[in-house]
Parts: sequence; structure tokens; C-alpha cells
Amino acid sequence: MLQRELNIGKLKLQNALLLAPMEGYTDISFRGVCKELGADLVYTEFVSSEGLRRDVSRSSRKIIFREEERPVGIQIFGNDPQAMGEAARISSRLQPELLDLNFGCPVRKVAGKGSGAALMKTPDLLLEIAEAVIRSTDLPVTAKLRLGWDEDSINILEIAPELEKLGIAAITLHARTRAQKYSGNARWEWIRRLKDRVQVPVIGNGDVVTPQDALQMFAETGCDAVMIGRGATSYPWIFRDTRIFLNDGVVPPPPDLRERLELLLHHYRLSLTCKGEERGVREMRKLYSSYLRDYPYARQVRYQLVRMTDPKVIEEYLLQLLEEGLQRHVD
Repeated sequence: MLQRELNIGKLKLQNALLLAPMEGYTDISFRGVCKELGADLVYTEFVSSEGLRRDVSRSSRKIIFREEERPVGIQIFGNDPQAMGEAARISSRLQPELLDLNFGCPVRKVAGKGSGAALMKTPDLLLEIAEAVIRSTDLPVTAKLRLGWDEDSINILEIAPELEKLGIAAITLHARTRAQKYSGNARWEWIRRLKDRVQVPVIGNGDVVTPQDALQMFAETGCDAVMIGRGATSYPWIFRDTRIFLNDGVVPPPPDLRERLELLLHHYRLSLTCKGEERGVREMRKLYSSYLRDYPYARQVRYQLVRMTDPKVIEEYLLQLLEEGLQRHVD
């Protein structure tokens, strides 16, 4: 139906579907699930450069990935060029396929401290950071940005060519301003404008929640790849469905309850294997709602699951759900 090619360093991907870096979601187990369902390139959660340089365990473990996840990108954030360069050197030791710079995160704990999307208010510092990271690694360096800080300061078309001159290998654009955060509609026309402005690959991001959205973004913007974020957190099958749709023009039927429960159990086991029992159990709690969404008694079943702490009891409960369905396990 459509052929777009993404070339970053040694990466050559056709009609590439990328899993966006998302704090609290794109951890090692969720990336594994999305990879199995058809994501072509996955990213770590965004990682603090200061946390990496100080060897803070919470930051250091975020950049760990399994070989099965490749190709994978590590995304780092910060507002100090020296710290970002050091974080790049630390991340490069793991030899991901690329490093990505977070110049687009709108949340207060990042942008409120002068990092993420806040750097679009200080283009000179943003470019200094990019240059420091590029000098610090032999890996391809990419960047993820927004349109600008707010409607009165849209400057993506001024910043992107300067990043290209420095040697940035690709640019991802979430087509909203920081002021919009995740509200309103992503303005894909700016992805097309960016594509016309630079020679490096452009990755489109924002409001892709169905296979049809992905095809439309490719077609309307001419982007080289599509990045999917929130659409994957509630429905990781979006990668499978979109891959089939782009190849065959047919959207497969959604997974039934059994398929959802089978993937939930697989995700649960992967979480425990990768993170250990205590953290694996704790971090799965936020995902039960997504897997059971829209089914009768889902809320009652989730209520039971989030209160369980014994890994074996949780697995037995999930196996019972698979065998008998939701209704018999709500009391």
C-alpha cells in the first residue's frame, strides 16, 4: 500500500513503527511485549543524565535492555551539556542502536526544571547539548522535539536545520506545543513542513491510535517512520494490527478476552523475570486495567489483582481467569 524507508546509521526499516519513550511504561517488560507484537524500534523510558552520571540505581537500570529488544534506542534528558555528554558515554557502553535526546517532554518534573520541552525556549543551550552528546559517542544521535513552547513561540523549523548541521541523525516531532501537552489535536501539517525543511529522516508522532491513523500520517506528512505512544499503552496490539494493515489493507479483529489474558500472563512473567518478584509484581499493577478494559467484571478483577502480593498466588489467579473467565472470580 505504501513504502517509506527509515535509515538511521546501520538501521534500514520499511514502514517503521516505533514505540515512543514513555516514563513509567516503556520499561524492559513492556518493550518486550511490543517488540513481539511488531514494533520495529523501541526506546527506553527517558533517563536523567544526572541520575546516570551519579550512578543512581533507578536511572541506571532504565537503560538496561535485552538482546531480544534490538533495535533499541536509549533516550536521555537534562539541561547540562557536560552531564548529557557523560550520560551519552555511559549509555553508549551498552551499544544500543542509537541515542535519543529528549527535547519534547512537557511534564512539570522535567520541563519545569529546564529540561525536555523547556529547552525549546533556549535554542542555543539545546544546540550546545546536542553538540556535546554527538561529540561523546560514535552512535547515531537523534532528537525528539515539539513544535515549540507555546503558540507564540513555535520554532521547530528554525531549530531542526541547526540540529541537522550538528550531525543529528533523525528528528522526531510530536506535533503539539508544550503548552498543549496532550490536549487538542496533533497538527500533522507541521510534520510535513519539517520533512520539507531537513534532509535527515523525520519521524511523526502524535494521535496515532489506530492502523488507519498510521497510514494517514505516512501519506499526509511523508514522514519516514511513525512513532506510537499512548495508543500502545492501552492496546499494544496496535503494532500487530498496523503491520498487517500496511501490508494487506485489512485490520485484523481485536483480541478476544482469552488473547488478552494470555498476553497479560506472558507480560506478568516477563516482568518478574526482568525485574525480580517484588518490583515485577508492583509495576504490573498499573497495567491490569488496560488488559481487561471494556469487559464485564474487569474492575472487580483488577481490585483483586492489585491487592495481591504473592507472585505465585497472582499467577494462579491469572491461570484461573484464563480457564474460567472473569465472572467467577469477583467475590
